[in-house]
Amino acid sequence: MERPHERPDDRSRRWLVAAAICTLVTVVFLATTPRERLATHTPYNHFALLAEAWLHGRLDLGGPPPAYTGNNDFAVWGGKHYVSFPPFPAVLLLPAVAIAGSAERVRDGQIFASLAGLAPALLYLGLDALSRAGRTGRSERENVLLALLFAFGTVYWFSAVQGTVWFAAHVVGAALAALYLFASIGAAHPLLAGFAIGLAFATRTPLGFAFPLFVYEALRASSRAGAGARLRLADVDTRVLARKLALFAAPAAALLGVLLWYNAARFGDPFEFGHRLLAITWRARIEKWGLFSFHYLGRNLGVILTSLPYTGVSGAPFQINGHGLALWITTPIYAWVLWPRRTQPAFSAVALTAALVALPSLLYQNSGWIQFGYRFSNDFAVFLFALIALGRRRLGGWFWALAVVSVLVNAFGAITFQRAGYGRFYFIDPTQKILHQPD
Repeated sequence: MERPHERPDDRSRRWLVAAAICTLVTVVFLATTPRERLATHTPYNHFALLAEAWLHGRLDLGGPPPAYTGNNDFAVWGGKHYVSFPPFPAVLLLPAVAIAGSAERVRDGQIFASLAGLAPALLYLGLDALSRAGRTGRSERENVLLALLFAFGTVYWFSAVQGTVWFAAHVVGAALAALYLFASIGAAHPLLAGFAIGLAFATRTPLGFAFPLFVYEALRASSRAGAGARLRLADVDTRVLARKLALFAAPAAALLGVLLWYNAARFGDPFEFGHRLLAITWRARIEKWGLFSFHYLGRNLGVILTSLPYTGVSGAPFQINGHGLALWITTPIYAWVLWPRRTQPAFSAVALTAALVALPSLLYQNSGWIQFGYRFSNDFAVFLFALIALGRRRLGGWFWALAVVSVLVNAFGAITFQRAGYGRFYFIDPTQKILHQPD
């Protein structure tokens, strides 16, 4: 809800600030993207290959994937090869592939790096909406800096400059998560929020579990007691609530229906998304434990909480395990999520949203390997930054000191990960079984 005293030009200013953030982040990301990513297609251009298949009227690739992909992460079913990753990023590449004439002529890494400024810009708009709603007390300067810290102080930076299929999905997914946050505040844009969460699910499946935020905001916006009053179900106007939820659910349900049809058309099962059919080395563990299982929780928590640089290695000051660094090393400012000055119902709603989005990855058969830091955190990072804002704790000297550390750590990841000679700083175990440094 807009504040009554807001000046007519404030909205234009907000969008100009967002555009400036987008431009700055895009320039820096393009400058730190490997030259080969900008000059030609990536070796794992699955989304471009999928777009090309669609243009040829096919849901499968029409044959084995190109040799340059190393047959890495393709699903095989009925003797056909499929791209099993959620398909929305391929939709974004359709025009480029159609114009270029083939997937190999599309510089997919360049396109996704050019889109990477959207998520920080949209996050700023979401944080600004929280401020204008009286939830955070954050200034415009703080909201801008938090948005920039998301860009440069988290694993989003190293993810955004890769361009390959796994990381491209994070670029698109983070932008849609931030758009969803913005659209959900005050339940001001239910249709947009529904489209955002639906497309996010069609990009990064865990983002489909972000619905608690909008539900809470719709309840709050439907209360007859007013914005400043405590939310009570007895005060909720059920007709207003039903309308907002219906507008939110309609586009999300329509997009889900398309995805279910897509799955059924490919694999004969609307609930088979294809990752269970990946032709990968560790297929046996998927068949034994499933794609998601409590069995994987210990390892994934080990990556998030305890994965430290290896020291005392030959030829380098340290090495980073291919499972990636712990989240508190790459982004120590996340400690402010756990240390709010005071909580409020909105804080709890966003915390629940972040937890539900994180849960599927915690139970997933893969830790995100190979990575600089825990890349799956890109799915819920937008909500963690919203929690930092909602916590109302002053962002003082310790916060900004650790913010600088966050930027320096992630700058190192962005300019070293999967570059020439990167084996000096990274320990890659093809079995995925080594997490901590061997004795």
